[in-house]
Amino acid sequence: MLVDLVQTTTRDGVRLDGMLQTPPADRARAWPVDALCCVHGTGGNFYSSTLFDAFAARCLERGVAVLRVNTRGHDGISTSATVKGGRRIGAAYEVVEDCRHDLTAWVDFLAKGVGPRVGLVGHSLGAVKCLYALAHESALRVACVVGISPPRLSYSWFCSSPEGGGFLQTYQQAEVLVQSGQPAALLDAPLPLPFVITAVGYVEKYGPDERYHFLPLLNGIRCPILITLGAIEVANNMAFRGSPEALAELASKSARLNVVTIPDADHFYTKARPALMTHIDRWLSDLAK
Repeated sequence: MLVDLVQTTTRDGVRLDGMLQTPPADRARAWPVDALCCVHGTGGNFYSSTLFDAFAARCLERGVAVLRVNTRGHDGISTSATVKGGRRIGAAYEVVEDCRHDLTAWVDFLAKGVGPRVGLVGHSLGAVKCLYALAHESALRVACVVGISPPRLSYSWFCSSPEGGGFLQTYQQAEVLVQSGQPAALLDAPLPLPFVITAVGYVEKYGPDERYHFLPLLNGIRCPILITLGAIEVANNMAFRGSPEALAELASKSARLNVVTIPDADHFYTKARPALMTHIDRWLSDLAK
């Protein structure tokens, strides 16, 4: 597999890396985009997702370039080169708000280097980042967005869930650390997924203001939207429980929003990738009509 390793620098000076694949020059384009930008989830990166491996293969078959990117939340803990020197980043230290800088830089990279019609495809927190950036960043203009399993980052929803007691205990622990002058203290958080994060990061990401709750963001997005969920994750994870019903209600009022729940699919669509690819392929092909 031939790829181009690429990089960009965000407007606030953070260097990010990615991987670009382009289809053969004679391959007819079946979708109404020149390129799709794939955005990883919590602790992911541009090179390790087997889900995006499968998606990239389908993109190239359809004559569309695919760029798999790092955001500054890549991996658990990492170090980035910036205009001011090295900076500690990664899932443990990221501020989700900064995705606006990251995605704007990558979409600009594709628009200038590949073609003006760019789409976003995000998985998990990457899907939330795509939706958040599109709802808040006027400079970010894309042809379409696919959100693969965006988690419902809602404080009130988590607190009312069966696992709410455990979530609230962790949140209160994070609040105590922040208020006692230890915002950078690392928490081994069990919910809504097991990972390591700073106390201030946990409060910012999952707090009562619910700034990253993706459902209210959808009305502010003007391009076509496809949201997919896996039936297994919906049944087993509080961050996805109830989302199909909430999304169905929103979709009934918006022609821009399409929603599908895929049977036998976990969060990584381990046994359901052909079905996922078929749904995305059909949706993008319909947009071209």
